[in-house]
Amino acid sequence: MSRTLRPAVFLDRDGVLNRSLVREGKPFSPRRLDEFRLVPGAAASVRALKEAGYVVVVVTNQPDIGNGHVTAELMAVIHARLAGRVPVDDIMCCPHRREDGCDCRKPKPGMLLAAAERHGIDLERSILVGDRSGDIAAGVAAGCYTILINRRYREPANAQPHASVRSLASAVRHILARQGQGPHR
Repeated sequence: MSRTLRPAVFLDRDGVLNRSLVREGKPFSPRRLDEFRLVPGAAASVRALKEAGYVVVVVTNQPDIGNGHVTAELMAVIHARLAGRVPVDDIMCCPHRREDGCDCRKPKPGMLLAAAERHGIDLERSILVGDRSGDIAAGVAAGCYTILINRRYREPANAQPHASVRSLASAVRHILARQGQGPHR
């Protein structure tokens, strides 16, 4: 019995669904529960994607776990808060440090590939929304259409997105406007 593959929207967490902490032009993840704040309209944006038929999966690098700055237990509480406020289908988290060389850490596509297997996702009909070059590179490597939420961080842009917008709400409007156009149009 084969199942029909569904399109998904993969959302990075920090800088997409919640506010990143920006210091000297570089984004950082919240390290305390009281620093975790959703961007305006995050829940409504995700609801619109789900109503349009997308599986919505959060894919987030959280090296602060591997670096010992945040516990896995605190990250679980943060993700439970996120899932309680925003109707995502899954939250996938890479806890590894950059030097660990894992397959799940973006810019590698491991989390997207695992989500595709777990949820029956058609990667060619899927979209990745991120705020950093590594997010975009992971989406491209997985065969997804990519949208950069341009936060104007001071870091190199090593991957070119298919589209660039200024907010999650704008990304969702772009996704819904292009729905049905086929992959990568």
